[in-house]
Amino acid sequence: MTTEHKGIVQRALAGLIETGDVDVLASSLSDDFLHHRSDSTTSTKGEWLAAVQAALGPTAGMQVEIIHLLADTDHVVVHSRRRLPDGGPEIVVVDVLRVDNGLIAEVWEIIEPVTQSAANRTWWEPGRP
Repeated sequence: MTTEHKGIVQRALAGLIETGDVDVLASSLSDDFLHHRSDSTTSTKGEWLAAVQAALGPTAGMQVEIIHLLADTDHVVVHSRRRLPDGGPEIVVVDVLRVDNGLIAEVWEIIEPVTQSAANRTWWEPGRP
């Protein structure tokens, strides 16, 4: 199953990244799909697809580079770097996707702006309380 689940996610993302069209991604999502953010907000399939279309659509211009694509049982982890057009902020994103019955059922997303990465890692430096 791990290889199959990885392929489902890989095909969905490749279609989206290549064309900016959410239709390939939409067909890979379950009807009761949920998207979770680290701030505890949750989006439905329709809400999330609208946000993805706004960010990655043909006129949006966001560039996405997949760095790692890993799978374990029914979960697939995608580590990517994303750049906004015209010198906009660069972010690193980790998405954890759960695949169920051949469709993506849930995504948990963690986003870190690259410019803040040094400040965000100071909490675990030696000597910190």
